Amino acid sequence: MKFQLAINLERTDDSLDMADVQRHTLEMVQMADQGSFTIVWAAEHHALEMTIAPNPFQILTWWAAHTERIRLGTAVAVAPYWHPINLAGEAAFTDLISGGRLEFGIGSGAYQREFDRMHPGLKQSDAWRYMHEMLPVIKALWAGDYEHNGEFWSFPTSTSVPKPVQKPHPPIWIAARAPITFDYAVKHGCHIMSWPLTRPFSEAELYNSRLDEAMEANPGCDRPKFAMMRHTALYDNKKDWEVPVRAAQRQFGQFENLFQNLGDVKNGFPKQVDLESLANRDNYNPQMLSENLMFGTPDEVVAKLKRYQELGVDEFIYYASMGLGLKEQKRSLELFCSEVIPAFA
Repeated sequence: MKFQLAINLERTDDSLDMADVQRHTLEMVQMADQGSFTIVWAAEHHALEMTIAPNPFQILTWWAAHTERIRLGTAVAVAPYWHPINLAGEAAFTDLISGGRLEFGIGSGAYQREFDRMHPGLKQSDAWRYMHEMLPVIKALWAGDYEHNGEFWSFPTSTSVPKPVQKPHPPIWIAARAPITFDYAVKHGCHIMSWPLTRPFSEAELYNSRLDEAMEANPGCDRPKFAMMRHTALYDNKKDWEVPVRAAQRQFGQFENLFQNLGDVKNGFPKQVDLESLANRDNYNPQMLSENLMFGTPDEVVAKLKRYQELGVDEFIYYASMGLGLKEQKRSLELFCSEVIPAFA
């Protein structure tokens, strides 16, 4: 099993200075670079302090200048927010200046609140159609001159300038949970990243079965890399188990506000929903979060990861951003690098 890092510049409130967030995020990325992580991922989100990522390629360019080996991925560029020519060029330029380190992740987008601002009138549930049209166009633009007349975009003959360094193109990843997306990824030679949210291990098993079904439905296609993301926090003493759980509950309170599109966002900060008031409040039970997420001492985390490895997960994505204190985040990553990764060498 290999390991990747997903990290956001994030603030849960305005008590944390952006300069400290910036410095901390880069230091975490540099730790991953030196600690045998294979990829670091930058998201795309808009007008939200809990995920400060208006342009993932700009973030990757910043990280590229301060790292040596780690590959640099978009998780994900949101297809409905881009024009294909713009997206192809931004990605290729990032591949060029990073020395061919780009991993191109593309997806449909997460929150209806963002669609209401970035693509008014589009329902989040329909956004996958944009991604399905976008990806073949991007690959064609990377290859050379191409004219497109589609459902969502049309343009005369054009091409990507510059072209990617990697040939025929950078590795492509798709964020997948639904069966249709697994099938699309296998058909188009894309790697897969999945996120079971706070759900139990059975959710990971479900995603693995969807990949198996997609492979059976597409004989002759290569099996993609299969990566699984979980919120991750390690600590030295078992008695500290509630520290990341409480941090996760605070963040999920904001996540539910956005997920339900409640509109209660002030100056970029979503108000925390009372998790006890939710119909799905069992998803945020402290014991359940501690068990389902990648929380624990190094030995406990190794044991959890072994289950994912045995399931068939090729790469684990350490999701570091969850409102945990900066000091606790650093200690967690130190423990992961020094005591967990060597167990899978």
